[in-house]
Amino acid sequence: MRLKLSDEDAAFRAEMRTFFTTEVPQPIREAVAAGRELTKAQYVESQRILNAAGLAVPGWPVEWGGRDWTPLQRHIWHEEMQRAAVPPPLGFNATMVGPVIATFGSQDQKERFLPPTANLDIWWSQGFSEPDAGSDLASLRCAAVRDPSTGSGRAADFVVNGQKTWTTLGQHGDWIFCLVRTDPDAPKKQQGISFLLVDMSSPGVTVRPIELIDGGHEVNEVFFEDVRVPAANLVGEENKGWDYAKFLLGNERVGVAPVGSTKRVLAQAKDRARTAGAGGGSLLDDPLVAARFADLENELLALELTALRVVAHSSDGKPHPASSVLKLRGTELQQAVSELVVDLAGPASLASGAPASSELPEWTRRATPAYLNLRKASIYGGSNEVQRQIIARTILGL
Repeated sequence: MRLKLSDEDAAFRAEMRTFFTTEVPQPIREAVAAGRELTKAQYVESQRILNAAGLAVPGWPVEWGGRDWTPLQRHIWHEEMQRAAVPPPLGFNATMVGPVIATFGSQDQKERFLPPTANLDIWWSQGFSEPDAGSDLASLRCAAVRDPSTGSGRAADFVVNGQKTWTTLGQHGDWIFCLVRTDPDAPKKQQGISFLLVDMSSPGVTVRPIELIDGGHEVNEVFFEDVRVPAANLVGEENKGWDYAKFLLGNERVGVAPVGSTKRVLAQAKDRARTAGAGGGSLLDDPLVAARFADLENELLALELTALRVVAHSSDGKPHPASSVLKLRGTELQQAVSELVVDLAGPASLASGAPASSELPEWTRRATPAYLNLRKASIYGGSNEVQRQIIARTILGL
C-alpha cells in the first residue's frame, strides 16, 4: 500500500527532497545518517539554513515564520527532511516553547523570543522533569515565589529554587522554559503550576552532566538556587502552566515518533541485510528475517497514517488524543528497528568501543550504542505506561 499524492503534493514532495539533499551540507547529513552526535554548531548551521528558506517552523503562525501548509504538506516536509538525514529543527524551539509563546505569550514575548527561537539564536532547554516528578509530572516541587521587594502583585519578580533533571542538550542551552510551582496550597497538584522562561546565564543556575549508558553526554541536571526571574518572563496566566504543558506535550508526542528517520534506518538495514549473509549472501533469503522486515514496514505505514490523523485534527491548543498512540507506537518501532540492526550486526555489534580506525563498518560499531540510547524513547515525552492510561481514558472511554 502506498499513499497516493495529488500532482500538487507530488511536486511539493519533489521540491522538499531537492532542497534537503542539496542545501544542507553533506557532512551534517552524513553524521545524522551514521547516528553520530551532532555538535551545537552543526545543529545551528542546519536550522539557520532551513529558517532562511522559510522551512524551520512551518507550523507556527505565518506572521512569525510559519507556512500556510496543509497537514499533508507538513507531514511531507517532516518525512522528506528525515529521509534526507537532515537534522530536524530543534524540537525545544520549534515544536515546544515556540508554539506555546505564539499561542499564549504576550505580544512583547512574541516579538522578543520568536524570531531568535526560529533561527536558533536562542537555544532552549526543557525544564519539566524532576527527580521525583517524571511520569507524574504534576508532582513537581521546583518553586517560584514572588519577591514583594521588586513590585506588587503580578508585577513582582520571581525567585526560583529547585531542580530539574534529564534536561536534554542542556549543556548547550541559553534559556530554559520551566514548569514551576507558584501556589503550593492549590487544591489539586495540577493547579498552582506556572510556565516560566529563565535565562540560563542567571546567577544561581547550575548545569551538571549525566553520562548515559551508551557513554554519551546528552542529558543533564539543572539546579536553581535563588534564581531571580523577571515577572515579564511568565507565559500566560499564573497557575495555568499545566494547561500550557499539555498543549506542549501534545506537540512533543508527535515529534517523538519520527516516521521518516525510522523508515530510513530500516531501509538502510534492509540494504545491508542483502549482503550480510555468509559469503556475501543475502540474509533476506531467510524467511524469518524477511518476515521481520515486512512486519516493521507494515507497522511503519500504519504509524504514518496515524501521524497524518494526529496532525490533521490537532488545533486550538488541544492535541488529538491519538497523539498518545503515535508516541507509544512510534517509540516502540524505533526500538524494534534498533534491535533488528543489532541482530544484523551480530558479534560485530559488541565492538561499540572500537576506534574509528577499526576495520569493522561504522554501522556495526554504532548499533549497540544506538540500541541502548533508544531505551529512553519509551520514557521521555510521557512514559508509554502513562500513554496507555491516556488512550484508555480519552479514546476507549474506560
